[in-house]
Amino acid sequence: MSNTHHHNKSIIKILCKSLYDFDEQVVRDTLKNLFRDDAVCHYSHPFGDLSRDQLYEGVFAPLVGAFPDVERRDIICIAGADQDGAEWVGCAGHYVGRFMAHFLGIPPTGHIAHLRFHEFYRLVDGRVAEVQAIWDLPELMMQANVWPMGVSLGREWQVPSPASQDGLQPVITDDAQTNKSVKHVIDMLTAMQRYPLQGGAEVMELDKFWHPHFNWYGPAGIGSSRGKEGFRNWHQTPFLKAMPDRGQYPEETVPYFFAEGGYVAVTGWPNMAQTLKGDGWLGIAPTDQKITLRSLDFWRLEAGRIRENWVLVDLLDIWSQIGVDVIGRMRQLASAQPLVIIKPRMEGGR
Repeated sequence: MSNTHHHNKSIIKILCKSLYDFDEQVVRDTLKNLFRDDAVCHYSHPFGDLSRDQLYEGVFAPLVGAFPDVERRDIICIAGADQDGAEWVGCAGHYVGRFMAHFLGIPPTGHIAHLRFHEFYRLVDGRVAEVQAIWDLPELMMQANVWPMGVSLGREWQVPSPASQDGLQPVITDDAQTNKSVKHVIDMLTAMQRYPLQGGAEVMELDKFWHPHFNWYGPAGIGSSRGKEGFRNWHQTPFLKAMPDRGQYPEETVPYFFAEGGYVAVTGWPNMAQTLKGDGWLGIAPTDQKITLRSLDFWRLEAGRIRENWVLVDLLDIWSQIGVDVIGRMRQLASAQPLVIIKPRMEGGR
């Protein structure tokens, strides 16, 4: 791992620390100091694209307004260069706090709540030039009991940190190991694209690439699964049945891979394009409409195979592309619930 990647990671950790001990002025100053004047910040639906100077008011002010004691908790932070030489830092974790006021129309619960994130930062000369970030808003809707769409096939839970407990301090390895990890993931994805055009499930060679006890941590709305059977049943089969032309339009999107040791990440905004030809995925009808997907992923390799895979997909953007306003539906559902007035507890608990 180069000194540049170490330096880039230390820069992003300054931002992470400011969001852990959240203070408005400190966060504002940190964004101004660490981000380039022309930085572009791509956030998941409904936030959209923001400039550096719009970022606090557009994203963090609503967050701290809803979670007055919010803190950021990172579970993964890796740094590396993609195939074009661009320098990235990828982070995964949760924003945690008491959910005390509406957030994008999601009603507060008055209880501790968590909002999962994957955030990727591209740095140029030691400053942030681009952000690609997905916040798992469906997860927060579920905690508030206002998720208006279909039931997840996988398990909904608070996604854990790496089983190896080294997500924030990966083992420093030589470039050969890092390159080997990237190749393993790219080869795995290439094998997946063979199905169903080149045969049945066997053409994906899952046993070659995935550990027998692997965990797949999907976004809320899809859920998590364990092992080959769980992965096939609760995610892969419905996904590929609905969009069998996955990977057939490489000229339309470009995924960018970077890695550190046994951790690999992929980014792109978007990084997939495919057509809704079948049913069974998220309850979406087969519209024969081509859509794009924003997916920010992490893989952790162990003993030469993938042991854990963290995946966030901007599902609200997918629904929006086919004309479904999930947030609007959620607000309708929330309006039918009794009004809950949350008052802070007094000293002594009275």
